[in-house]
Amino acid sequence: MSVKPPAALRRKAERVDRILEAFYGPPPRRRRRDAVSTLVQTILSQNTSDANSGRAFERLRSRFSSWPAVRDAPVEAVIEALRPAGLAALKAPRIQTILRRIADERGALSLDFLRAEPVEYARAWLRRLDGVGPKTAAIVLIFGLGKPAFAVDTHVYRVGRRVGLIPERLSVEQAHAWMEALVSRARYAEFHLLLVRHGREICKALRPRCATCPVRRKCVFFAKTAATSQSSVVRRTLAAPAGRSSVTAEGSGSGPRMFSSSP
Repeated sequence: MSVKPPAALRRKAERVDRILEAFYGPPPRRRRRDAVSTLVQTILSQNTSDANSGRAFERLRSRFSSWPAVRDAPVEAVIEALRPAGLAALKAPRIQTILRRIADERGALSLDFLRAEPVEYARAWLRRLDGVGPKTAAIVLIFGLGKPAFAVDTHVYRVGRRVGLIPERLSVEQAHAWMEALVSRARYAEFHLLLVRHGREICKALRPRCATCPVRRKCVFFAKTAATSQSSVVRRTLAAPAGRSSVTAEGSGSGPRMFSSSP
């Protein structure tokens, strides 16, 4: 299905991208790994932190000399290596099944053959693997195979919807094609990383730090929150009993300060 975001929204995405890069600096280059390693590490990152998935990945590589060794190992040994990632009993057999399928279909434990294929063919091939959804496939495509794809994880989805880059009606899966149409291909990797960092550090799920957000003036969520806050102040003022009404006065800071009219 073809999607075509409005030109004004594409310009907004460019401005948000520039603002975030000016605020955080250019994202550091990710350590380039082969596509199978990228796939395994992305599966490990599901439903856990980067720190835990990174520890589990390093334990796996230190305990087994190669991906064929991981594939052929007793599942209990792989589970033990992956314990820091969480859900090890689920992820270990899933990874081994994927490694076996790649080797059975391709005759070798490598995804390099996908480099020569069109991106949509490569995406569809990856999506056939158990446990590989649109985000995992996109990460393997762009960071493991160097193909244009925009990965939408929980941080990108949250920030994108709040800022107004991703329409509310779109699911996470639908948001992948939308972001690929919205963002310049040359900025897929960098903008993805900037949105992830912004979601972790400022635009948090439960307590977003809107006051320190560099893109708040472009943000739909911030505008709605500010409007709701103003309406609440007005309602409290009108509802206050005589002699105890609250009055707003311009303070020296960035917003109104409150004081009571009674002594």
